[in-house]
Amino acid sequence: MSSPSDHFECHWQASRLLLAFYLAVLSLALTTLFLIDVPSWSAAAGAGLCLLHAAWVLPRKLLLTHDAAFTGLRRDESGWQLFSRRTGWQAVQLRPDSLALPLVVVLHFRLAGERRVRGLCIAHDALPREVHRRLRVRLKFSRRRWAAPG
Repeated sequence: MSSPSDHFECHWQASRLLLAFYLAVLSLALTTLFLIDVPSWSAAAGAGLCLLHAAWVLPRKLLLTHDAAFTGLRRDESGWQLFSRRTGWQAVQLRPDSLALPLVVVLHFRLAGERRVRGLCIAHDALPREVHRRLRVRLKFSRRRWAAPG
């Protein structure tokens, strides 16, 4: 009996659904800041923090235009790796609290040599339908999917 290939690779694009959801939540947060009864300096500071967050998140996590944005995932004999234009392929350890759902894949991972756990959302509209399904299957049934890179 032959064993299935341990090789898998996918690259995604920006998700319109995640962008729309983020902008809706951002506008709700900004509206709330100015509707609640707080001093105007406090509302302005909160709005500034919201806009700073948006300036950092949009290019790195949603629009994927920043060089450090992760835009690809692969699995080979050396383990799981994420791709960014800045650093190329980097070994990662996927965390057990990652989710593979029909509408979204939520990856929690740790880069090799780091202690910090990061997160990444891959919506179903960021990949072709069949590739998103294959990614979900790989994440659910891959052997040693939580193993540290090495």
